[in-house]
Amino acid sequence: MTPPRLALITGGAQGIGRGIVEDLLARGWRVAALDCDAEALAELDAAHPEATLLVLRADVARETEVDAAFARLRDWQAGAGEPPGLDLLVNNAGIADPVSGPVESLSLADWRRWQDSHLTGAFLCTRAAVADLRTRHGSIVNIASTRALQSEPDCEAYAAAKGGLLAMTHALAVSLGPEVRVNAICPGWIETGPWQKAARRETPEHRAIDRDQHPAGRVGEPADIAATVAFLASAEAGFITGQQLVVDGGMTRRMIYAE
Repeated sequence: MTPPRLALITGGAQGIGRGIVEDLLARGWRVAALDCDAEALAELDAAHPEATLLVLRADVARETEVDAAFARLRDWQAGAGEPPGLDLLVNNAGIADPVSGPVESLSLADWRRWQDSHLTGAFLCTRAAVADLRTRHGSIVNIASTRALQSEPDCEAYAAAKGGLLAMTHALAVSLGPEVRVNAICPGWIETGPWQKAARRETPEHRAIDRDQHPAGRVGEPADIAATVAFLASAEAGFITGQQLVVDGGMTRRMIYAE
Protein backbone atom coordinates (compact mmCIF):
# COMPACT_ATOMS: atom_id res chain seq x y z
CA MET A 1 0.00 0.00 0.00
CA THR A 2 1.36 3.40 -0.97
CA PRO A 3 1.74 5.67 2.08
CA PRO A 4 0.01 9.07 2.00
CA ARG A 5 2.10 11.85 0.56
CA LEU A 6 4.04 13.81 3.15
CA ALA A 7 5.27 17.41 2.95
CA LEU A 8 7.28 19.63 5.27
CA ILE A 9 6.70 23.37 4.95
CA THR A 10 9.08 25.78 6.69
CA GLY A 11 7.61 29.06 7.83
CA GLY A 12 4.33 27.18 7.69
CA ALA A 13 2.36 28.89 10.46
CA GLN A 14 1.63 32.21 8.74
CA GLY A 15 1.46 33.96 5.39
CA ILE A 16 2.36 32.10 2.22
CA GLY A 17 3.54 29.12 4.25
CA ARG A 18 0.21 28.70 5.96
CA GLY A 19 -1.55 28.98 2.63
CA ILE A 20 0.58 26.11 1.32
CA VAL A 21 -0.11 24.03 4.43
CA GLU A 22 -3.88 24.56 4.17
CA ASP A 23 -3.88 23.76 0.46
CA LEU A 24 -1.92 20.51 0.80
CA LEU A 25 -4.09 19.36 3.70
CA ALA A 26 -7.15 19.97 1.54
CA ARG A 27 -5.57 17.85 -1.20
CA GLY A 28 -5.17 14.91 1.18
CA TRP A 29 -1.50 15.28 2.08
CA ARG A 30 -0.02 14.72 5.51
CA VAL A 31 1.80 17.93 6.38
CA ALA A 32 4.45 19.03 8.87
CA ALA A 33 4.47 22.79 9.47
CA LEU A 34 7.76 24.07 10.87
CA ASP A 35 7.96 27.57 12.31
CA CYS A 36 9.72 29.52 15.08
CA ASP A 37 6.53 31.33 16.20
CA ALA A 38 4.95 29.24 18.95
CA GLU A 39 1.77 31.34 19.07
CA ALA A 40 1.14 31.02 15.34
CA LEU A 41 1.84 27.28 15.45
CA ALA A 42 -0.64 26.82 18.28
CA GLU A 43 -3.35 28.63 16.29
CA LEU A 44 -2.63 26.48 13.23
CA ASP A 45 -2.70 23.31 15.32
CA ALA A 46 -6.01 24.27 16.92
CA ALA A 47 -7.53 24.87 13.49
CA HIS A 48 -6.54 21.37 12.35
CA PRO A 49 -7.07 18.83 15.13
CA GLU A 50 -6.97 15.99 12.62
CA ALA A 51 -3.99 13.64 12.67
CA THR A 52 -2.77 14.76 9.25
CA LEU A 53 -0.94 17.83 10.60
CA LEU A 54 2.22 17.95 12.71
CA VAL A 55 3.47 21.30 14.02
CA LEU A 56 7.19 21.65 14.68
CA ARG A 57 8.75 24.59 16.49
CA ALA A 58 12.26 25.32 15.28
CA ASP A 59 14.48 28.10 14.00
CA VAL A 60 15.65 27.02 10.55
CA ALA A 61 18.95 28.86 11.03
CA ARG A 62 19.88 26.67 14.02
CA GLU A 63 21.39 23.34 13.03
CA THR A 64 20.46 21.46 16.20
CA GLU A 65 16.84 22.65 16.07
CA VAL A 66 16.45 21.60 12.44
CA ASP A 67 17.90 18.15 13.11
CA ALA A 68 15.63 17.73 16.15
CA ALA A 69 12.58 18.73 14.12
CA PHE A 70 13.33 16.13 11.45
CA ALA A 71 13.82 13.50 14.16
CA ARG A 72 10.36 14.36 15.51
CA LEU A 73 8.92 14.11 12.02
CA ARG A 74 10.34 10.61 11.59
CA ASP A 75 9.01 9.57 15.01
CA TRP A 76 5.57 10.86 13.96
CA GLN A 77 5.70 8.76 10.83
CA ALA A 78 6.82 5.68 12.73
CA GLY A 79 4.05 6.18 15.28
CA ALA A 80 1.52 6.13 12.45
CA GLY A 81 3.04 2.94 11.05
CA GLU A 82 4.38 4.70 7.97
CA PRO A 83 7.70 3.91 6.32
CA PRO A 84 10.24 6.73 6.30
CA GLY A 85 10.31 9.10 3.38
CA LEU A 86 9.35 12.61 2.32
CA ASP A 87 7.55 13.65 -0.85
CA LEU A 88 7.99 17.42 -0.66
CA LEU A 89 10.09 20.00 1.15
CA VAL A 90 9.09 23.64 0.77
CA ASN A 91 11.78 26.05 1.94
CA ASN A 92 9.63 29.07 2.67
CA ALA A 93 10.90 30.39 6.02
CA GLY A 94 12.72 33.70 6.24
CA ILE A 95 12.50 37.28 7.46
CA ALA A 96 9.51 38.70 5.61
CA ASP A 97 10.53 42.37 5.69
CA PRO A 98 12.57 43.07 2.55
CA VAL A 99 13.91 46.44 3.72
CA SER A 100 17.21 46.16 5.56
CA GLY A 101 18.03 49.88 5.41
CA PRO A 102 20.81 51.81 3.68
CA VAL A 103 23.72 49.54 2.88
CA GLU A 104 26.23 51.96 4.40
CA SER A 105 24.61 51.51 7.82
CA LEU A 106 23.67 47.82 7.51
CA SER A 107 25.41 45.90 10.27
CA LEU A 108 27.11 42.59 9.62
CA ALA A 109 24.89 40.98 12.24
CA ASP A 110 21.74 42.14 10.43
CA TRP A 111 23.14 41.08 7.06
CA ARG A 112 23.75 37.61 8.48
CA ARG A 113 20.25 37.45 9.98
CA TRP A 114 18.71 37.81 6.52
CA GLN A 115 21.09 35.28 4.95
CA ASP A 116 20.66 32.78 7.78
CA SER A 117 16.86 32.95 7.86
CA HIS A 118 16.45 32.41 4.11
CA LEU A 119 19.56 30.78 2.70
CA THR A 120 21.25 28.95 5.57
CA GLY A 121 17.86 27.71 6.73
CA ALA A 122 17.08 26.30 3.30
CA PHE A 123 20.47 24.58 3.24
CA LEU A 124 20.03 23.01 6.68
CA CYS A 125 16.51 21.78 5.95
CA THR A 126 17.50 20.45 2.54
CA ARG A 127 20.48 18.62 3.98
CA ALA A 128 18.30 17.04 6.65
CA ALA A 129 15.64 16.03 4.12
CA VAL A 130 17.69 14.64 1.23
CA ALA A 131 17.78 10.99 2.29
CA ASP A 132 14.03 10.92 2.93
CA LEU A 133 13.30 12.72 -0.34
CA ARG A 134 15.39 10.24 -2.30
CA THR A 135 13.43 7.37 -0.75
CA ARG A 136 10.22 8.61 -2.42
CA HIS A 137 11.69 10.45 -5.42
CA GLY A 138 10.31 13.62 -3.91
CA SER A 139 10.85 17.26 -4.75
CA ILE A 140 11.97 20.53 -3.24
CA VAL A 141 10.35 23.91 -3.87
CA ASN A 142 12.27 26.99 -2.73
CA ILE A 143 10.20 30.12 -2.21
CA ALA A 144 12.32 32.97 -3.55
CA SER A 145 10.94 36.35 -4.67
CA THR A 146 10.73 38.66 -7.65
CA ARG A 147 13.08 40.80 -5.54
CA ALA A 148 15.79 38.34 -6.54
CA LEU A 149 15.30 39.67 -10.08
CA GLN A 150 14.55 43.37 -9.53
CA SER A 151 14.85 45.77 -6.63
CA GLU A 152 13.67 48.76 -4.67
CA PRO A 153 16.18 50.77 -2.61
CA ASP A 154 17.62 49.42 0.64
CA CYS A 155 16.78 45.75 0.09
CA GLU A 156 20.29 44.37 -0.46
CA ALA A 157 20.23 41.73 2.30
CA TYR A 158 16.84 40.34 1.27
CA ALA A 159 17.61 40.43 -2.46
CA ALA A 160 20.94 38.67 -1.94
CA ALA A 161 19.33 35.95 0.17
CA LYS A 162 16.58 35.32 -2.36
CA GLY A 163 19.05 35.42 -5.24
CA GLY A 164 21.12 32.84 -3.41
CA LEU A 165 18.06 30.61 -3.22
CA LEU A 166 17.73 30.74 -7.00
CA ALA A 167 21.36 29.75 -7.48
CA MET A 168 21.03 26.97 -4.91
CA THR A 169 17.95 25.72 -6.74
CA HIS A 170 19.71 24.94 -10.01
CA ALA A 171 22.78 23.59 -8.19
CA LEU A 172 20.64 21.19 -6.14
CA ALA A 173 18.67 20.13 -9.20
CA VAL A 174 21.89 18.99 -10.86
CA SER A 175 23.32 17.39 -7.72
CA LEU A 176 20.17 15.57 -6.59
CA GLY A 177 18.67 14.54 -9.92
CA PRO A 178 17.18 12.34 -11.13
CA GLU A 179 15.92 11.11 -7.75
CA VAL A 180 14.90 14.56 -6.46
CA ARG A 181 13.59 17.48 -8.49
CA VAL A 182 14.26 21.03 -7.26
CA ASN A 183 12.50 24.19 -8.40
CA ALA A 184 11.93 27.72 -7.15
CA ILE A 185 8.94 30.04 -7.13
CA CYS A 186 9.38 33.81 -7.25
CA PRO A 187 6.23 35.35 -5.80
CA GLY A 188 5.42 38.96 -6.53
CA TRP A 189 3.00 40.98 -4.41
CA ILE A 190 1.16 38.39 -2.34
CA GLU A 191 -1.33 39.72 0.22
CA THR A 192 -0.77 37.77 3.44
CA GLY A 193 -2.66 39.97 5.92
CA PRO A 194 -5.57 37.54 6.43
CA TRP A 195 -3.11 34.63 6.82
CA GLN A 196 -1.25 35.98 9.85
CA LYS A 197 -1.77 34.89 13.45
CA ALA A 198 -4.69 36.59 15.22
CA ALA A 199 -2.54 39.27 16.87
CA ARG A 200 -1.22 40.44 13.50
CA ARG A 201 -4.12 39.65 11.18
CA GLU A 202 -5.24 42.44 8.85
CA THR A 203 -8.00 42.94 6.33
CA PRO A 204 -6.37 44.22 3.13
CA GLU A 205 -7.52 47.36 1.36
CA HIS A 206 -6.11 47.59 -2.14
CA ARG A 207 -6.44 50.69 -4.26
CA ALA A 208 -7.41 50.56 -7.90
CA ILE A 209 -3.82 51.45 -8.83
CA ASP A 210 -2.57 48.48 -6.79
CA ARG A 211 -4.75 46.13 -8.80
CA ASP A 212 -4.27 47.82 -12.14
CA GLN A 213 -0.47 47.59 -12.11
CA HIS A 214 -0.91 43.81 -12.32
CA PRO A 215 -1.87 42.60 -15.83
CA ALA A 216 -3.89 39.91 -14.04
CA GLY A 217 -5.98 42.72 -12.51
CA ARG A 218 -5.47 41.89 -8.84
CA VAL A 219 -2.95 41.43 -6.05
CA GLY A 220 -1.86 37.85 -5.42
CA GLU A 221 -2.98 35.55 -2.62
CA PRO A 222 -1.26 32.65 -0.82
CA ALA A 223 -3.54 30.30 -2.75
CA ASP A 224 -1.78 31.36 -5.97
CA ILE A 225 1.57 30.19 -4.62
CA ALA A 226 0.07 27.08 -3.02
CA ALA A 227 -1.41 25.95 -6.32
CA THR A 228 1.96 26.39 -8.00
CA VAL A 229 3.67 24.35 -5.28
CA ALA A 230 1.12 21.57 -5.71
CA PHE A 231 1.75 21.51 -9.46
CA LEU A 232 5.54 21.42 -9.10
CA ALA A 233 5.20 18.53 -6.63
CA SER A 234 2.93 16.56 -8.96
CA ALA A 235 3.71 13.90 -11.53
CA GLU A 236 2.61 16.34 -14.23
CA ALA A 237 5.73 18.39 -13.45
CA GLY A 238 8.03 15.39 -13.65
CA PHE A 239 10.14 16.93 -16.45
CA ILE A 240 10.56 20.27 -14.67
CA THR A 241 13.63 20.76 -12.49
CA GLY A 242 16.18 23.49 -11.84
CA GLN A 243 13.68 26.16 -12.86
CA GLN A 244 12.49 29.44 -11.36
CA LEU A 245 8.84 30.24 -11.92
CA VAL A 246 7.66 33.83 -11.49
CA VAL A 247 4.14 34.05 -10.03
CA ASP A 248 3.36 37.78 -9.89
CA GLY A 249 0.24 38.44 -11.95
CA GLY A 250 2.49 39.70 -14.75
CA MET A 251 3.67 42.71 -12.76
CA THR A 252 7.35 42.36 -13.62
CA ARG A 253 6.49 42.27 -17.34
CA ARG A 254 4.91 45.74 -17.34
CA MET A 255 7.10 48.57 -18.64
CA ILE A 256 6.97 51.68 -16.47
CA TYR A 257 7.70 55.18 -17.79
CA ALA A 258 7.93 58.34 -15.69
CA GLU A 259 5.27 60.88 -16.52
